[in-house]
Amino acid sequence: MVTSENGCNVTVAIAAIKGLRRLGGRTMKSPLALNSFALSHVLIMYGLGVGLLTAHWWALNLVGTLMLIHALLLSATFTHELIHSNIFKERSLNAFWGQVMTHLTGACYATWDDLVEHHFNHHIYHADFVAFDIPDFIKRLPPGSRQVIVALEWAYFPAFEFILRLQIMIAPFYQSDKRQLRLRNAILLIYRGALFALLGYFSPKAVVLYAIAYISFVNLMRFADAFHHTYDYAIVGQPFPKRDRVYEQAHTFSNLVSTTHPWLNLLYFNFGYHNAHHHDMRCPWYKLPELHEKLYGNELKNLLPLPQLIANYHHFRLDRLFGGQGEVTEDTTEIAAFTGGIGVSFLTPP
Repeated sequence: MVTSENGCNVTVAIAAIKGLRRLGGRTMKSPLALNSFALSHVLIMYGLGVGLLTAHWWALNLVGTLMLIHALLLSATFTHELIHSNIFKERSLNAFWGQVMTHLTGACYATWDDLVEHHFNHHIYHADFVAFDIPDFIKRLPPGSRQVIVALEWAYFPAFEFILRLQIMIAPFYQSDKRQLRLRNAILLIYRGALFALLGYFSPKAVVLYAIAYISFVNLMRFADAFHHTYDYAIVGQPFPKRDRVYEQAHTFSNLVSTTHPWLNLLYFNFGYHNAHHHDMRCPWYKLPELHEKLYGNELKNLLPLPQLIANYHHFRLDRLFGGQGEVTEDTTEIAAFTGGIGVSFLTPP
């Protein structure tokens, strides 16, 4: 998400990936070995992070919280790779490990098929699909409820994202077309609730720290998702105009963590190379820097600077609730008007 004055130095990113491959010797040259290493890293970081939340020393608690945020971010972006079946050759393995990742991020209340269908519709129809008109939903809320949501969003608590997650959790209990999922979601609620109760029994502090880590994770993923597109919102079930590949690339943007230190992009499994991903959604995470270089070289095509995006995320944190995503053109001065999207996560299918 940072551009350098000399352009995108993705050759360094490619070198970083090659360096990661060398960590395990020759075997790391295998995509399976590289992906297995990445998957193991996610699981180990998650386990260690949760464990350190229960420690008596606050220094270890802080390390554990950061490790947990790191693991949740990686598990979410790894889920994205698994949705595209970019990790294993067998679709069943991608689906299995994808569902494991959703149990870490709390996205497990949506079925795997719904997650896949939702995200592939995003690629096929070049739109951000939502369940309802978001600004209209916010405006129609009772004044008291709306004021609470606005206050929470102002304080960087992603209230609307939690509303979407809550709707997915309880939808089978009030939507007749999803009643077949009632037992499934009831079991998920009981088992996850029991795990958090058990964690709280051993360390109430750990539950508070877990909540802080999760809120931080949602904000960081929301930040990444917000500035990938200026697609029109498409309400599920309503007519939507057909878009082409030219529209797709013109309304897609890459937001790298860093170009001067491209290994930092691995914090999102190269999720920021979004134009390259939309050019070829079957390109795995470790080849995206190479594909980006092949497509764009040092051209700053649709590559948005991190400082400006951070400023936009702050400045428009309430505007996103009541308006569209804004527009970005080749005139980079207009990036300052890029509001960003809301409710467009691949983890929350409508």
